[in-house]
Amino acid sequence: MSFVNHEQNGLFWLTSPLLDGVRHGFSTRRGGVSPAPWDTLNLRFGCGDTPEHVAENYRRLLGAVEVAPARAVLSLQVHRDDVRLCTSADAGKGLMQERDYEADALITGEKGLPLVVFSADCGTVLLHDPAAGCVGAVHAGWRGCAAGIVEKTVREMARLLGARPERILAALGPCIGKCCFETDSDVPEAMASSALGAEAEPYLERRGAKYHVDLAGLNRQWLLRAGVLPEHIEVCGLCTACRPDLFWSHRKMGEARGVQAAMICL
Repeated sequence: MSFVNHEQNGLFWLTSPLLDGVRHGFSTRRGGVSPAPWDTLNLRFGCGDTPEHVAENYRRLLGAVEVAPARAVLSLQVHRDDVRLCTSADAGKGLMQERDYEADALITGEKGLPLVVFSADCGTVLLHDPAAGCVGAVHAGWRGCAAGIVEKTVREMARLLGARPERILAALGPCIGKCCFETDSDVPEAMASSALGAEAEPYLERRGAKYHVDLAGLNRQWLLRAGVLPEHIEVCGLCTACRPDLFWSHRKMGEARGVQAAMICL
């Protein structure tokens, strides 16, 4: 299987066939109202774009995916491994009202509660256990990846919501690819010293003085370590740094940019 492209009134987003049982989507930068340098579907508040533009972009994206913008729960990402169990009391936080939490991963068993995480190179992972009736959304950049946030989210879905790793379906969205994620030794050292240990080595390639890192591969490895079955994992494979026509990339664009989002809702 491969990700599916969707276009509606200029709005362009991606979905995974694995997650056809739930509302979900991975946004691109196309189809919104924001001007340059946030053109056009910017979903990032506080970057210089107007709140009105960002709110309209959310209305368009969430409306296209057929979920209620007023109930969306937005992550507040700090590159740690915090996982938040979301309830109806969180509906609208980050969009309609202030957030009173920091979390790079959100999980819920409640219907009609869209969970939203963001990226401009980092990994995003959407999770669904159909039998337990629960979902999760994870922001997994290299720091969160090294901290094991993907595995922790699977564990928390099991502990709090009755999920079983072997039933969980996982879709990994667009992120910076090994082709463009060039780094010094800090990232490989963090991965090697994580619980992955030697399992991280196939995703770290030394090229001269630098390393190239397969972030999606590392996040997939965490899923396998958590007990998710290989056939229940789908990786988008698109590199955010290679495709400025579709995505924003922090590495290529710095702070003069927007963000894309990944959303899932029972």
